[in-house]
Amino acid sequence: MNHKRHHTLIEQIAEKIGLIPNLHQETETPLDRLTEPGHLTNFPPPEKWDDWVEYEAKDWPRLSKKHYTIVPTTCFNCEAACGLTAFIDKETGQVRKFEGNPYHPASRGRNCAKGPATINQITDPDRILYPMKRKGERGEGQWERVSWDEALDDIAARIRKALLEKRNNEVVYHVGRPGHEGYMDRVLQSWNVDGHNSHTNICSSGARFGYSIWYGYDRPSPDHANADFIFLISAHLESGHYFNPHAQRIIEAKMKGAKLAVLDPRLSNTASMSDYWMPSYPGTEAAVLLAIAKILLDEGLYNRAYMEKWVNWQDYLKKMHPGVDVTFENYILKMQEEYQEFTPEFAEKESGVKATMIVDVARQIGKAGERFSTHNWRSASSGNLGGWAVSRCLHFLNVLTGSVGTVGGTSPSAWNKIKPKFFDTPPAQTFWNELHFPKEYPLAFFEPSFLLPHFLKEGRGRMEVYFTRVFNPVWTYPDGFTWIEALSSEQMIGMHIALTPTWNETAFWADYVLPMGLASERHDLNSYETHSGVWIAFRQPVLREAARRNGKPVTFTYEANPGEVWEEDEFWIELSWRIDPDGSLGIRKHFLSPYRPGEKINVDEYYQYIFENIAGLPEAARNARPDGTRLHEAVWRF
Repeated sequence: MNHKRHHTLIEQIAEKIGLIPNLHQETETPLDRLTEPGHLTNFPPPEKWDDWVEYEAKDWPRLSKKHYTIVPTTCFNCEAACGLTAFIDKETGQVRKFEGNPYHPASRGRNCAKGPATINQITDPDRILYPMKRKGERGEGQWERVSWDEALDDIAARIRKALLEKRNNEVVYHVGRPGHEGYMDRVLQSWNVDGHNSHTNICSSGARFGYSIWYGYDRPSPDHANADFIFLISAHLESGHYFNPHAQRIIEAKMKGAKLAVLDPRLSNTASMSDYWMPSYPGTEAAVLLAIAKILLDEGLYNRAYMEKWVNWQDYLKKMHPGVDVTFENYILKMQEEYQEFTPEFAEKESGVKATMIVDVARQIGKAGERFSTHNWRSASSGNLGGWAVSRCLHFLNVLTGSVGTVGGTSPSAWNKIKPKFFDTPPAQTFWNELHFPKEYPLAFFEPSFLLPHFLKEGRGRMEVYFTRVFNPVWTYPDGFTWIEALSSEQMIGMHIALTPTWNETAFWADYVLPMGLASERHDLNSYETHSGVWIAFRQPVLREAARRNGKPVTFTYEANPGEVWEEDEFWIELSWRIDPDGSLGIRKHFLSPYRPGEKINVDEYYQYIFENIAGLPEAARNARPDGTRLHEAVWRF
């Protein structure tokens, strides 16, 4: 490639007086092409990740080379955990940018804006970089920097005292964004505390319940890519699960001829791409779905073979219609009677969706048959009284068409997930925390955590140690001022520890604010129902991995991260070890290395054990790294 060009007289004069750089200077040797002229490639090939060379864009018109080491991780800005690659400047040792990871099975290198924007988070000048302890009264906004050892010893002493005094229920871990597979369950079980609280009852529990009473799994896993008809409820792709991986596959299906229906009051970005936009009145979605079910039954568009085998129609007839011959034909007749009131005209009056469109969509669903994919998560199922019926009615359409567990259909979530096998599994807790599951709500599907500050104010209990983890109830919950009342009282909450990458309204009322890592600064396992496939991804601290590659391994992640930003994985190991310094509480034994008897496990060993016990992964890693690289190192690199 020839970079020489003729320069005008004006350019030459401007060079001499220093107005512009010297364009006549010799340039560096051009970079070697990855492909033949005329062909392009989207991503750096893995064999060049250890030393990837690009031109420095800011040095134009000079051609100066920039050397990077590329480390894969996953995004932490929603639950989809799409793949990222961090480009680490070899000269400065800093992350320069993030791009997609083409080898991630769900996102496949295609990220929404939030993934690359991770660079803005890790370079935010206002982020928390060191452990901070409160000075003065809670809420005064006065802080002092402390060491991790000081924070760990103080917190551990509080928890140990509570456990020794059998006040196990006063230790609580309240989570916003989990981001990992099962880590905290085993930690809390090892402490013997019923301490897990979540945000789920103001988020997705309505939809989860509707799905769970169908088949015991609390969310769906649609195979959008192979569907002939796709039915979505609510905004979905912009604000639901799992929007980027789902969006890719929905568009792929549409390119192959699939039709898309969106039942949503808003003309969202997703609805704008649909073949059928069905703008229903909020809270009326179930009426539309039952009208579709009636049409499928009346017009014989149901999957008889599937329903005969998998629906308990015999039990239904015996219990609800004794004396009627137990035949499938009679079952269909009785089902038609059950749903006779849900006509398209009734649904139009209830929802505002045109009856003619409801009929058209129903027939398209019947035509798609087993290749009918559906999804609903929040909004309609969470924002309305009885919203759980929306997801229940939606999956009813999958049952009628037999599109459950089929190519192009909708499967239970766990069919497309990997649950890691841990090196140690503590026994279940022997305590029940009524602050999380009160007796007044015996059928609560998830913890009614929005009631927690009210229970504390009523004196039903207190919390000696309260962790908020990537969680901001003062802002997120509808009654934030009640949360402030509880968080500001040391009688209700003895010690509040905010585990967070950033300052927020809840951290302001903490005793300790402990900086936890962002996407490129932490370890986590991710396995989600983003498509029809079983996969697991590894989020990792990229600067720690870069140090390992350079022969400078670190003991703890905060030694490689900016400031002293840590991660929960190592934090919980260290805290658990200090809660039980002599092993008398029975906690330490659950944090012993499976490779070094009697010694404390480290984070490398934690993941090494999991990776060695995932079927097929050791073989795949050996094929990827024939040089004999250890399994967890091979996974990190690939």
